Amino acid sequence: MDPSVSARWLPTVEEGYRHMLAAIAGARDSVRLETYIFKAGGPGDRFRDALQAAAARGVRVRALVDGFGSNDLPRDYWDDLRAAGGEAAFFNPISLRRLVIRDHRKLLVVDEQDAFVGGFNIAPEYEGDGVTRGWRDLGLVVSGSPARSLAATFDVMWAHREFHHPRGTRLRRSRLRRSLREYGSAEVMASGPGLGRNAFRASLMRSLREAHDVSLMAAYFLPGFRLRRLLARVARRGGRVRLLLAGQSDLAITQAAARSLYPALLRAGIAIAEFQPQILHAKLALVDAAAFAGSSNLDARSLGINYEIMVRIDDSAFAAEGRALFDADWARSRPIVAREWKRSRTWAEHWSGVLARFLLTKVDLWLARRQLRSLT
Repeated sequence: MDPSVSARWLPTVEEGYRHMLAAIAGARDSVRLETYIFKAGGPGDRFRDALQAAAARGVRVRALVDGFGSNDLPRDYWDDLRAAGGEAAFFNPISLRRLVIRDHRKLLVVDEQDAFVGGFNIAPEYEGDGVTRGWRDLGLVVSGSPARSLAATFDVMWAHREFHHPRGTRLRRSRLRRSLREYGSAEVMASGPGLGRNAFRASLMRSLREAHDVSLMAAYFLPGFRLRRLLARVARRGGRVRLLLAGQSDLAITQAAARSLYPALLRAGIAIAEFQPQILHAKLALVDAAAFAGSSNLDARSLGINYEIMVRIDDSAFAAEGRALFDADWARSRPIVAREWKRSRTWAEHWSGVLARFLLTKVDLWLARRQLRSLT
């Protein structure tokens, strides 16, 4: 890792919220907050009040929430923030014409010095340690040049928050696409529809080609064939591959689709376990000395439709800390044993998983591409 860059883990949502709120309270110049789901009440109100206080003391404050994920937010929710001089907006306000294109990113950048990324939205159900209460999630805070790049990607998303494009300009040629690609780097991977090759997926796949120790924690796991093949190759050449997936999930269809992949993955020598204490919502990839964290799941929607942000840190000590977090959650999980799993599955469960996989990898992507083609 570059000596000018520092990073530390946020091992729980509870700790993440605490550090994020403290950073907002100490902001001097700017605060940029972006999230998919922001709910009123509980932590949402605490974040809103912290943003309002920062704006009142002269800090430039902008909050960007997704038009679909945060649709339940009252339309007057940000009035006091705006009155204090801050700004708040919905990204891609709901329209049937572009409903499937969403901003799934979770990002807080303070003074362009510290940037927080992870899987946690700002909502009551997330708050806790992920074991005794609250969804299981994690993130990291990074300082230095990646924080400035992340701030720049926020500014791009803010500038295009209405998701309108000049007539005759397709999304793949838009300024949104060009600008997000411009601010990408080896550490900061912004992805989204019309951006071409998914930067996170490409970086992860390059790392897997020579990998020996792979630990993936994913709330929603439905990668394409090439990524699954690379994971299998690591295991077959004697490497260790562990998948920590959801035992409890907020989306039954994605869990069913992921479980339909278990037999082939287990035959390849990949170890699978399902987290038991709470709903798993984390997005973490550890490949030897590289650590990836951010908003992207390893499924078709995150890798091919949503706007996402991921950070890569190449540092053996930092990756070891992440692996210790992974190991602790692995110990709280139920291992999937091939023979027992096969015996436990009913005919209906098998075929519902196959159908779920078809809907999520074929139908959902087809709808997204159809809407992308229509955007001008």
